[in-house]
Amino acid sequence: MAASSSNRAHEKNLKRLLENDTRSKDILRTVRDLQMSDWAIGAGFIRTLVWDTISHKKSTPLDDVDVLLFDPSDLSKTAEQKFERQLIKMRSDIPWSVKNQARMHIRNETKAALNTKDAMRYWLETPTAVAARIDTKDQITILAPFGLDDLFKMVIRPTPVAHTKMEQIAARLALKDWR
Repeated sequence: MAASSSNRAHEKNLKRLLENDTRSKDILRTVRDLQMSDWAIGAGFIRTLVWDTISHKKSTPLDDVDVLLFDPSDLSKTAEQKFERQLIKMRSDIPWSVKNQARMHIRNETKAALNTKDAMRYWLETPTAVAARIDTKDQITILAPFGLDDLFKMVIRPTPVAHTKMEQIAARLALKDWR
């Protein structure tokens, strides 16, 4: 996907939000310290930060912090749990949820992904299919296979794969109470 000027502006804005939010930056650094090769934090972690900022709300408590990793060498749930335990030792105040995106195609009955960003193409909504990671020099990278316009416009749109899963979209909309 070619980066539009609005998408580049949104990416710059999202990086600034993450850099200036001490809690978010600390959470990114915590996961970085596990030294996983292909990882990011996404979904509600990003969406909530942006939407709270846009709507001038105090920080909405997170149900969980979605840590995405991509490790095709170990598709076991045990590996995910090992990383969760490590993260809990580092920050027990965070509700961690680690999912190996290399195995999600089995659970979701989709095509196998090539990496973390590619796996996000199989998520259900565009504003949720956004993630970030931070490197050892504190440089933030944004992963957004569908761009950032919907996230910053607070629009909930099904991803292309979700058009065949509209009942799941409806259930998520009801569960999240999104308007």
